[in-house]
Amino acid sequence: MFGAELRRRRQEARMSLADLSGVTHYSKGYLSKLETGAKPPTSETAVICDNALDAGGALRALAPSRTPSGDPEPKVPSHSQEVWILRMEADGSTEFSGMDRRTALSAGAASLVTAAAGPSPVSPASPETLVWFREQFAALRALGQRAAPRVVLPLAVAQANALRQLAAGTNGRSAEEALGLAARFAEYAGWMAQEAGDDSAALWWTDTAATMAATAGDREMCAYVHVRRALVTMYAHDGARTIGLAERVRSEPGASARVLGLAAKREAQGHALVGDLVSSERALERARELLPVPKETPSPHVLGSSHVADPVGVARGWCLVDLGRFEEGARVLDEEVARLPGSAVRARTRFGVRRALAHALAGEVDHACALTGELLDGVAASGSATVTADLRRLSQALTRYHGHGAVRDLSPRLVAALHRP
Repeated sequence: MFGAELRRRRQEARMSLADLSGVTHYSKGYLSKLETGAKPPTSETAVICDNALDAGGALRALAPSRTPSGDPEPKVPSHSQEVWILRMEADGSTEFSGMDRRTALSAGAASLVTAAAGPSPVSPASPETLVWFREQFAALRALGQRAAPRVVLPLAVAQANALRQLAAGTNGRSAEEALGLAARFAEYAGWMAQEAGDDSAALWWTDTAATMAATAGDREMCAYVHVRRALVTMYAHDGARTIGLAERVRSEPGASARVLGLAAKREAQGHALVGDLVSSERALERARELLPVPKETPSPHVLGSSHVADPVGVARGWCLVDLGRFEEGARVLDEEVARLPGSAVRARTRFGVRRALAHALAGEVDHACALTGELLDGVAASGSATVTADLRRLSQALTRYHGHGAVRDLSPRLVAALHRP
């Protein structure tokens, strides 16, 4: 039990609650409740106490794991979900659902179903048309760096559906290319859904992309889907499932070197979540071999991020933070964030928040507050659920220093950012 082991190790180290409080910056009352079991430790608290008592991971291992959000097990969309309905409200919000025709009819979407029934009147997908859609995909990913996901998601859905129709009215290689491109839009829709805070929709779109890719013969995308699903479990702090999903990629016959590298990177992040430094470093070494730092800006059509030149570098900084090596993680993220291009607004915000978190956990409070203050407007503009989750974690880390002047000054803006609709 965490509390009993915490007390045993504290007493073994001949530390009073006041001594441990001074090292960890948690109140004596909170530490006492941890020891008695009145309060469960967070994973962050367990790491900090583990470091303070030089427990070698023993305390961290006793912390309860977080319950994952969503269900990362595949639920492949079927033909019964062939009708896609996107509702757009006056306030700008959107709601998507995939359903069978009978359900759509009963829901009052008869005109949509009738329009979709029978042979498609859409012209075949010409090479020029597919070039235009590829350009739109690159533009959409660029927009996704600057606009809120609820703005980008409907655009991705519309393009995926248009390509789905083009593929249905085309034969041969052009049909495969159209459906393969539809899969790319669907996968990106899944990422935007996750960014909007809807993990269930993210998984649905990811599986839709896999179904399209399989039909189009795009085995690389079929392998990459496991990496995307592992991202959902990673943000749910489920290290074991993140590792398992990432490892599946190795058995996929269509996995390219890039996809294998992205999977190794995700596996490293999973190992970091469970506190396994050695396995995390080994996975990062594999990722570095498979994903060398490119000499040029990655193509906007690559799988994975096209705005982070060195995904392994930022992942290493991320892993070090989760492993409790806060000072080292802060140094790595300082270097990596400085290398991100100015156009990568969402990426700079994401890794900037993680960088500020590393400095806060390392006890560099003034610097962490200064970094956070520079990021808050970007967090609000991003509308990102995943960035907000890290910002909440940063807020909790700074709460340990609630009497610090910089924390008091930042607090009103930080609270407002966390409660912005």
